[in-house]
Amino acid sequence: MCTVVIAEKGSIPDWVVDHGSFRRWAHSDEFPESGGISFLDGRIWVDSTMERLFSHNQVKAAVAHAIMTVSRETRAGRYVLDRMLLTNVAAGLSTEPDGLYFHFSCVQSGRVKLVDANGADTTEIEGTPDMVLEVVSRGSVQKDTEILRELYWRAGIPEYWLIDARSSGPSFEILRRGSEGYEASPTSTHGQYSSVFQKWFRLVAITDPLGHPDYRLEYSDKE
Repeated sequence: MCTVVIAEKGSIPDWVVDHGSFRRWAHSDEFPESGGISFLDGRIWVDSTMERLFSHNQVKAAVAHAIMTVSRETRAGRYVLDRMLLTNVAAGLSTEPDGLYFHFSCVQSGRVKLVDANGADTTEIEGTPDMVLEVVSRGSVQKDTEILRELYWRAGIPEYWLIDARSSGPSFEILRRGSEGYEASPTSTHGQYSSVFQKWFRLVAITDPLGHPDYRLEYSDKE
């Protein structure tokens, strides 16, 4: 058995051999606090790529600002930022999306569980949230566009938001779950439609006073 070494943070313990043991490791004090470690249907994926400010960090921030504003207006659900573990046992998935959203009714029905493994606060979200976000980085192209696209679909997640802002014209997709995979959402002059939020969204790229890219996620109730 090969040992996967996480630079300057040790190695994956020998006893991590399946999804259940990965989750126990993830809740332990030995689990690295950085590094983007996921369990993807039998594979342990380690993404040690440093986060880029303009093509990743600020894109996540733009989405978070808009969705958290919508959430506070409707008081229907909660948006969760990155670094929160999402697990779906049926899909063999434990990963940290760049963002996720669930309606409060999902928790009330048991479709989403807020797992408090350490007796202090929620450290894992288990089940099927309404929406997940991934922003493509240099080290996550295959994971975001192929592997997670399949696993999020298998997990039953209604919407997968996928953004690639590594070029001057950012790609923004709201993908909705179909019978055999994710499909493009309806589009209009106001952007793409989200059934989860019942709004139209459009990612706008602008320039800050220093000439660097900046982003704004606009939303509208009308087509």
